[in-house]
Amino acid sequence: MSLVILDFGSQYTRLIARRFRELGAYSVILPGNATLERIAQENPTGLVLSGGPSSVYDEAAPRPAEGVMDLDIPVLGVCYGMQFLAQHAGGEVKRAGRREYGKADLTRYSGPLFGGIQGEFVAWMSHSDSVVSLPGGYEIVAETEDTPVTAIANDATRRYGVQFHPEVVHTPKGGQLLANFLTICGAKRDWTAEHIVEELIEGVRAQVGDGRVLLAISGGVDSSTLGLLLARAIGEKLTAVFIDHGLLRLGEREQVEAALRPLGVNLVTVDATAEFLGALDGVSDPELKRKIIGREFIRAFEREARVYGPFDFLAQGTLYPDVIESAGGLHSDKSGAANIKSHHNVGGLPDDLAFKLVEPFRTLFKDEVRALARLLGLPEAVRMRHPFPGPGLAIRVLGAVTPQKLDILKRVDDIFISGLREFGLYDSCSQALAVLTPIQSVGVMGDERTYSFTAALRAVSTDDYMTAEWARLPYDFLATMSNRIVNQVHEINRVVYDITGKPPATIEWE
Repeated sequence: MSLVILDFGSQYTRLIARRFRELGAYSVILPGNATLERIAQENPTGLVLSGGPSSVYDEAAPRPAEGVMDLDIPVLGVCYGMQFLAQHAGGEVKRAGRREYGKADLTRYSGPLFGGIQGEFVAWMSHSDSVVSLPGGYEIVAETEDTPVTAIANDATRRYGVQFHPEVVHTPKGGQLLANFLTICGAKRDWTAEHIVEELIEGVRAQVGDGRVLLAISGGVDSSTLGLLLARAIGEKLTAVFIDHGLLRLGEREQVEAALRPLGVNLVTVDATAEFLGALDGVSDPELKRKIIGREFIRAFEREARVYGPFDFLAQGTLYPDVIESAGGLHSDKSGAANIKSHHNVGGLPDDLAFKLVEPFRTLFKDEVRALARLLGLPEAVRMRHPFPGPGLAIRVLGAVTPQKLDILKRVDDIFISGLREFGLYDSCSQALAVLTPIQSVGVMGDERTYSFTAALRAVSTDDYMTAEWARLPYDFLATMSNRIVNQVHEINRVVYDITGKPPATIEWE
């Protein structure tokens, strides 16, 4: 039994499933147009209609398949999902006189969906349309100053709708609202990391069979955890290969080898710096960078496969944020999901890929992978390491990548990350990074005029990596980092700190 979430293209759909899983309830995401038969296969205890970029009154707007809305189970509509719920039952939806985007305070709320919630309720809004006429049997159970119909309910049919996004961290009490919906559904709450591991191992064994697997490993938590999972699932049929593409942080190759080999991972290290930097020569477009790096990764693995193979499968630690930001995976063709950026392991694979892909973590978030890592015995130093993108420093050097700029950024990054550890701030950030911008500006050092680069520092706090707040690092720490960077990296004469959240920005700059 599970909660079924129909995806109509929202960038936050996966978060709904993640919140339910945090609450111990198994949940799955299906395309918004999934058939009644497909939904029935999940034996659903409840149905969630996700948000999305469409307007329900458009002729081509996505809708559930025939018969889905006749199911006698509780239904929760979120944003677009609420608007569809209202329209389907005979209500009216129109373009809002004033668009709401960002945080809004509920001026009142009531009913089973808000049971046990007290005090201020801050909600994250993102909508241009509003319900202007209620369908029969429904009542308004929440409102804001700008949106009179913020939540609706029909307790008799157990159908509910919220115009805001309860799944994002910007709605602090949204988790309690979702827990209340689970209670309404009578859902079981027995989803654990042990369940995930068992299902993933069974899935890998079923997919791989007697084949051999080549693992793309970086030393980060995702690929390291995947290595342990695959080793448990298929044993000697796994070979792990670490490609040093020359875009790693200072001393990272040595750290990867020291961390993984003692764990018994059969690790092969390959230096492909010349090939990657040669392919990136003169390329400044970030999307093209990612695609080139994705292509070169595959080519490098193909070369190693000829040496250590044959292999039938290529394993990757692709996570769901990679998939959803590339508008792939679980979305249907008509979902309307927007492409935010292509990830090297999602959007950059060549058409003539010589391997079948094994991506067990494709439907998991970072925190779920960390939970698996603890269960599988990965050391804490690796398990809690900040995420590092597959394209490496190529997407943190803005503009064309050169050996000189990489050298500058490696030194800046090392000072910043080492400083976070020194001051006890590393674990308080979810991800921290340095960016080398193409901006050069005038400075004064030792009574001499300089014209040097600007480095940007960024640190964020998040528990899902779909939304994030900029980390409020102490001013004294930032001042110390600025002084160290300018004094030790002579090519830098200005340091700035990024104070933009996600959204509207992404965590990485490119």
